[in-house]
Amino acid sequence: MNAPRRGLGRGLGALIPTAPEDASAAEGTPAGRVEGSYFAELPIDHIVANHRQPREQFDEEALAELVDSIKEVGLLQPVVVRRVGDDSYELIMGERRWRASQRAGRETVPAIVRETGDEAMLRDALLENLHRAQLNPLEEANAYQQLLEDFGCTHEELARRIARSRPQISNTLRLLKLSPAVQRRVAAGVLSAGHARALLAIEDADLQDRLALRVVAEGISVRGLEEIVSLGTKESPARAARTRAVAPGLDELAGRLGDRLDTRVKIALGKSKGRVTIEFASLSDLRRIVDVIDPA
Repeated sequence: MNAPRRGLGRGLGALIPTAPEDASAAEGTPAGRVEGSYFAELPIDHIVANHRQPREQFDEEALAELVDSIKEVGLLQPVVVRRVGDDSYELIMGERRWRASQRAGRETVPAIVRETGDEAMLRDALLENLHRAQLNPLEEANAYQQLLEDFGCTHEELARRIARSRPQISNTLRLLKLSPAVQRRVAAGVLSAGHARALLAIEDADLQDRLALRVVAEGISVRGLEEIVSLGTKESPARAARTRAVAPGLDELAGRLGDRLDTRVKIALGKSKGRVTIEFASLSDLRRIVDVIDPA
């Protein structure tokens, strides 16, 4: 069963207008305007493969995994096409995603329709828009992944162009390793990015799902989840509740601050004063955190 499209985000598709006539209106949107391109959900049978595609063989095991993912959460990375007729399009990038979508039984596929031949201009515009757009964590992760794969971006270029640290980009990309069910909850905002990063320490997908359900049902904070994961997933709900009850409200505040700064934050409260500990990976990561706290 295909998951609802909007709740999962559109990756790069969230950065550009949804139709040619919307382009002028999109100039005032947070994402800005991408010249010569627009986003659309296209009938899959209206798209043909690029006859100049040098790749003829696709790894069947990897393709089967992608088919399963598309059936579970949908296709989050749009293909890139160009119009070749009134109602027909030719693939430019994303043939593996297009083939997997066909096998998954999808009738439509998300696509960036490119009206310019300048690939570098599209890549640069998407990078600029990614700097300004307000994406959910899964949209952001998929946008990073597609820019890296389809447009030949490097981690260094992404970090420089969108004013993020390399560790932050790497941590965001790791969200794509979560189980499909957990990805859906992150995209829908039910789980925070902090919860998602804590769950990445669990390799078993079923166990990830069960812990995610506990987070939602019991209101476990990011720090509480980190402690459950570090102490072992067989910890009883009563013990988890006692852990959260040590300092009511502090775990939630630490989780919110950690999500805002995209790092781990600890808050300790003593009898007469408290302490906030903010972790950082490098000097550049510290500068990023300071910029978030005190923007110039």
